[in-house]
Amino acid sequence: MKQIAILGSTGSIGCNTLRVVEAFRDEFNVAALGAGSNIELLVEQIVTHRPGLVSVSDEATAAKLRIELLQRGITELPRIETGVEGLCEVATCEGVEIVIGAVVGALGLLPTYRALELGRRVALANKETLVIAGELMTQAAANSGAELLPVDSEHNALHQCLRGEQRRELKRLILTASGGPFRTAQLESIERATPAEALKHPTWRMGAKITIDSATMMNKGLEVIEARWLFNCSADEIDIVIHPQSVVHSMIELIDGSIIAQMGVTDMRHAIQYALTYPARRPADLPSLDLTTLSKLEFFAPDPIRFPCVELAYQALRQGGTMPAVLNAANEVAVAAFLEEKIRFGDIHRLIRAACEAHSLQSASSLEIVLEADRSTRRWVSRKIDSQEVRAVKS
Repeated sequence: MKQIAILGSTGSIGCNTLRVVEAFRDEFNVAALGAGSNIELLVEQIVTHRPGLVSVSDEATAAKLRIELLQRGITELPRIETGVEGLCEVATCEGVEIVIGAVVGALGLLPTYRALELGRRVALANKETLVIAGELMTQAAANSGAELLPVDSEHNALHQCLRGEQRRELKRLILTASGGPFRTAQLESIERATPAEALKHPTWRMGAKITIDSATMMNKGLEVIEARWLFNCSADEIDIVIHPQSVVHSMIELIDGSIIAQMGVTDMRHAIQYALTYPARRPADLPSLDLTTLSKLEFFAPDPIRFPCVELAYQALRQGGTMPAVLNAANEVAVAAFLEEKIRFGDIHRLIRAACEAHSLQSASSLEIVLEADRSTRRWVSRKIDSQEVRAVKS
């Protein structure tokens, strides 16, 4: 039985991973769970799966968790750790073979790196990890022999399309995007969109941060950078198409013009199960895609005026070094500020562009360098927001 650890167990990916584990109880056991502060859900997960190790956000949350577990009659408590150090403990828990990386944002960087150093399979849903430190992560995997498998639906689809293909025969990767809630919206309405409007994703049900990233299409820009490291492709070999039906999860084009697509229902359990059981495939408790119900499959080029974040991501990838870390950090701070209604929707891309332009590029030669670029960018963007300089930032 394979032992697994989940970083971000109370999020969407974490919850769906536990659903997959429950469908394969004879193959997988949950050894460790890393969560934040959602105690109510975490208690249920602990009661069901009885991990030996758990991590939460801080000591106050840990104290509440102990009380809740005792009140539920759990007298044999798991070891409870906190903070980033706690997540690293989960990622490196003794006996674990597979680590699910589903923590949102830069928080997942160090735990993922530690798991890769130990040669563990990392099923990665945290795209920011490769955006911030892709070269360091892939080098750590190469040094230890660790497997790095994508759980993001688009990259998981690309991984499936590439099975059996020769790298020299690949012409390009094609990432599909739903286009989010503003695919056909007027520019004026996008500029003044409210958080409630931006959170109305037409296809997927996800957390708030990634849903806003979908609305700006920064999620697709980040996925371009992630794909560069997962599949060793240049920026010029990675394209994006908007596909509103979200049936084709991604495609590859080969040098002879053949296009191979991965299609399926919109359920993250498929990608999670693929990453857990790879290279084997197992029957899935999911509905089949009924092709007879598909009236059309549409594909459009992203509008650079409506979605300026896409080009910002390509620019950061081409510049390399610490620039992708700056792009990601600026985006995280700006999205959080938008959700708190401190800035307008249209201010998100302006803040990101300004942060990238203000940054002094460095080589991403160590974790400390990229983490300092992340920290300094967060401070810079936060000051712009707090001092109400956002309106002065040019498009």
